Amino acid sequence: MAVEHTTESIVIAGAGLAGATAARTLRSEGFAGRISLIGSELHHPYLRPPLSKEYLLGKAGEDALPVAPEAWYAENDVDLRLSVTVAAVDPGSHSVHLSSGESLDYDALLLATGALPRRLSLPGSGLDGVTMFRTLDDSRRLREQLSPGGRNVVMVGSGWIGMELSAAAISYGNHVTLLGLEDVPLASAIGPELGGFFRSVHEAHGVRFRPGATASELRGDSGRVTGVVTGSGDVLQADVVVIAVGVAPDTRLAEQAGLVLDNGILTDASLRTSVPDIFAAGDVANALHPFTGQHHRSEHWHNALSGGKIAAKSMLGQGATLDTIPYFYTDQYDLSMEYSGFPTLAAAAEPVIRGSLQGREFIAFWQHEGRVVAGMNVNVPRTQKAIKALISSRETIGPGRLADPGVALDQLLADD
Repeated sequence: MAVEHTTESIVIAGAGLAGATAARTLRSEGFAGRISLIGSELHHPYLRPPLSKEYLLGKAGEDALPVAPEAWYAENDVDLRLSVTVAAVDPGSHSVHLSSGESLDYDALLLATGALPRRLSLPGSGLDGVTMFRTLDDSRRLREQLSPGGRNVVMVGSGWIGMELSAAAISYGNHVTLLGLEDVPLASAIGPELGGFFRSVHEAHGVRFRPGATASELRGDSGRVTGVVTGSGDVLQADVVVIAVGVAPDTRLAEQAGLVLDNGILTDASLRTSVPDIFAAGDVANALHPFTGQHHRSEHWHNALSGGKIAAKSMLGQGATLDTIPYFYTDQYDLSMEYSGFPTLAAAAEPVIRGSLQGREFIAFWQHEGRVVAGMNVNVPRTQKAIKALISSRETIGPGRLADPGVALDQLLADD
């Protein structure tokens, strides 16, 4: 049910990119009512992508992280509450109960609770030198551990974050061993051929892969980690251990409030949940996408940014829908990669390659029923606009033409 224009009070649970963007959009759209933005961390809302890239590498300071200047919230009469959480939602009374003991009424509620890092219940997890990776504090801690160099780092997890952190550790002059459940890292995301490409890049920089390996125990001395015992019984020397085995949507509030859940909080294309006047955005939302007619949940910053804007407009009764094509990027060593599209549609497809994997400059396309549904460029800048146009067109394009570097990307539609 849409929120009427008489909305006077909006509560946003979660002060990450989605929540902070929603607050900014509400004000830019002319909403003059009360906005309460509730954040569990001590820090003002910040961007996460630099945490595993520029900030971790010391190439960017903390001034590059804020979603908005700290003064913006007070200047725009946004009630930003830090180190506080929404402990419970009462849809019947349109109120939330905070960990501080206070209660707030709402006309519209946005759940932007994000995702929580998956934990491994390992003996020794509490040893010094063992860290998860999700927050600014995690990145600060890891930078302190990696920056001296010369340390043995064991990375548990071979997804995008694990690969980015491995690249950062190597860049500081450390020795890295990476444990991953997949035989080929990133294979579930981009297929074995391209996953193998990223593995070869890391191996050329000195990363040692242990595919199909798990960590069963962390050993230490005097309270500090010294080694990782694998599932096969091998002992890997470790001064630093990073657990990066993915995240799960934080649906605790939604479950308590009786919302429909399915791989996150299920929403329509306008980010409305199954309960009137409650919306969801960002990592936690599994939103219906008009392009595919399917629900998609994305854990990337672009989705949080777009979702925050759409949720704000929806709460104001505007006819907004989240119809942007999902996008993310990664930087590893001298590689810059961008990806747009729908991984669930691309999962069963073999990529069509334009360019050279050996030369480390190429574009990969994934097709479903002859239509481009995803595209990735590696060290080929300024191509995402054309890739998104190919996806949006829904046109059938032959794989030979996609792979032909003699046909400009912006001509594929014009000439097909």
